[in-house]
Amino acid sequence: MRIAFTSSLAGLAIAAAALMPQAALAEVKVGVTIAATGPGAALGVPAKNTFELWPKEIGGEKVTLIVLDDAGDPGQATTNARRLLTEDKVDIVVGSSLTPATMAVAGVALENEVPHLTLAPPAPFPPGRDKWTFIMPQKGGLIAQAIFDHMKANKVKTVGYIGYSDSYGDLWVREFKALAEPMGFKMVAEERFARADTSVAGQALKLVAAKPDAMLIGASGTAAGLPQLALRERGFTGLIYQTHGAVTKDFIRIAGKSAEGVILPSGPLVVAEQLPDSPQKAVAIELLKAYEGKHGPGTRTQFAGHAWDVLQILKRVIPVALKTAKPGTKEFREALRKAIESEKEIPASHGVYNFTPTDHFGLDNRARVLLTVKNGDWAIVK
Repeated sequence: MRIAFTSSLAGLAIAAAALMPQAALAEVKVGVTIAATGPGAALGVPAKNTFELWPKEIGGEKVTLIVLDDAGDPGQATTNARRLLTEDKVDIVVGSSLTPATMAVAGVALENEVPHLTLAPPAPFPPGRDKWTFIMPQKGGLIAQAIFDHMKANKVKTVGYIGYSDSYGDLWVREFKALAEPMGFKMVAEERFARADTSVAGQALKLVAAKPDAMLIGASGTAAGLPQLALRERGFTGLIYQTHGAVTKDFIRIAGKSAEGVILPSGPLVVAEQLPDSPQKAVAIELLKAYEGKHGPGTRTQFAGHAWDVLQILKRVIPVALKTAKPGTKEFREALRKAIESEKEIPASHGVYNFTPTDHFGLDNRARVLLTVKNGDWAIVK
């Protein structure tokens, strides 16, 4: 039998086997927690689908992805993040899909000093609490300004607001007070609803009774269609604005004809073919070909783009970090953080990233377009 060869050959085999675990430790581990189920699934599932398109290597190193479902729940997101960091020993943590769960993950990443790339906009951080967190989505103010500029151009003076009864809903009230009020706008009514609610009829009646010039809805995914539909059904005929969280085909499906004419800011991915040629357009088209090639025409969402943009960041910074440290070490994680803050002009599907030690959003006006719904599809507002 072959296994009965000489003892020296057996020794070599044992030595080779002993080396295998050490080689495995060289891989870069990326841990992901997203809302693959639950009320945030419209945001989490496209991200999950995109992670499946990632390459197996970056910078010549094997990349292992570990993807967990938190259903959008902050408690489960915390549990997932702790498992990824303490048991799986990941070098980078990604997630989550919703703002409350994202904030939970950010806290765990800070405790463990591990780079954290978010797929949802976070609530404001206290000073220093964002040291390890980098945000893929556009900064709220960058997106919100596009809405308020459009309102001003259309002579809007008064606004009714309905948003989630959580940190995402709070975020848009803060942006209104910070940006819109100095421009002369007044919020004449404010209503809230839970992500899992199935009716907002009462809130819609109150908003319509306040007779604002326009409505602003601070929601995301399919749930954003609920107030859109309710406001139109109760006779509101003015302009309705949604946030970038609503830019999904599921929103159009739920809202139906009431979605026609809505104004939404968005990352440029969803209308990539309509954009001028640029490095970021090339990245977006690459994703769309792969994603729609697998899942079918019209399945694109901007939330797929955020997951793809994490890859673009890592493709740039992992080779830089590898020059000074090995994966699986504290030094490698620190090198990753510094590289994210120092690498410039990283083209991605939603814009071009330029993170700095004081700016962990990193996107500029190249990261937004203003959309409307026309004949059941997205169109750029001219």
